[in-house]
Amino acid sequence: MPKLVPADEYFYHQIPEPHLNVVTYHEYWRDSYFYILHPRDVPGDVVILTLAHFPKQQMMDSLQMGRINNQPIFAHHTRPYNGDPHTTAVGPVSIDILEPFKTIKLSVDKAAAPVGIDLTFTARTQPYGLRRGTMKAGHEIVWDQSHIFQSGNYSGTYTYEGVTYTVDNWWGQRDHSWGIRDHGRCPLWMWLAIQLPDGMFGVWHWEYANGARVYSDGCFAPADGGDPIPVVDFRHELKWIGEDGESVAYGNDGSNVKRLSGRVTFVLEGGETVNIDADGSWCAPYEPFHCGGLNQMVVQTDDGRSGTAIYEITGSFHHRYFDIARGENLPLG
Repeated sequence: MPKLVPADEYFYHQIPEPHLNVVTYHEYWRDSYFYILHPRDVPGDVVILTLAHFPKQQMMDSLQMGRINNQPIFAHHTRPYNGDPHTTAVGPVSIDILEPFKTIKLSVDKAAAPVGIDLTFTARTQPYGLRRGTMKAGHEIVWDQSHIFQSGNYSGTYTYEGVTYTVDNWWGQRDHSWGIRDHGRCPLWMWLAIQLPDGMFGVWHWEYANGARVYSDGCFAPADGGDPIPVVDFRHELKWIGEDGESVAYGNDGSNVKRLSGRVTFVLEGGETVNIDADGSWCAPYEPFHCGGLNQMVVQTDDGRSGTAIYEITGSFHHRYFDIARGENLPLG
């Protein structure tokens, strides 16, 4: 007899199985939330909160990451399902969808985590649903997921080392993705969340080690609530920058990298092309677990707009960004 959970009472099913089952019983199948916030105008603190559940492992986890007062922060909380795979709470962390695609409450008990959080995400753009993306190494699935992202304003407080900081309409992003993601076997992925006064440029982009494109999708989502405009092409010319201000190779662990700098180009449906120059530094490096990480950037478009952004550049082997291969059985193209 299959195990049932409360969600089985509702019209949520997508396969002819109870909710504890997914279409592909895979070690890396996950359903996850990702929230990130930062000041609008200048580099500063970056607060990141995640929450995910893993059907094969029958568990849920949450990560706290980012940078506060130039100090890296990290915490990891887990809980077993114990018959409840859907309540979005893990230890001191809870995420509550107050109004779908509009308002979300983020809470972390400051007595039980490095960073206490009492924040509300309020959407400033429509959500954008990306196409399902798939990557394989031979017959093995490396990546097969769907993804939503959305720009928003964050307000509330966070507490670190006994000090409470006020967040007043900071910019940021939230993601919801679900499917298979074997992070360590992806040669390169980029996730860019570029916040401008009139809207958000976002892209999700993967490549093989030789630079051949596997997948690219994204949009410009206007802050007036208008329909997102799909990205039909995306190009990147970013460089790791060393202590002396010159370009450096990533090497074994990125220890020589001090900054990320360069240009990306978005081509939107209808033909508009926007070049965006950016410069910034680590706000959540992934070493020693994975190459690369998240960078907080200051951006300038070629039509005069300025803003701030998060650039995620990560992967295991790439001719431009990760010159030394890490990981096994990589899909090399």
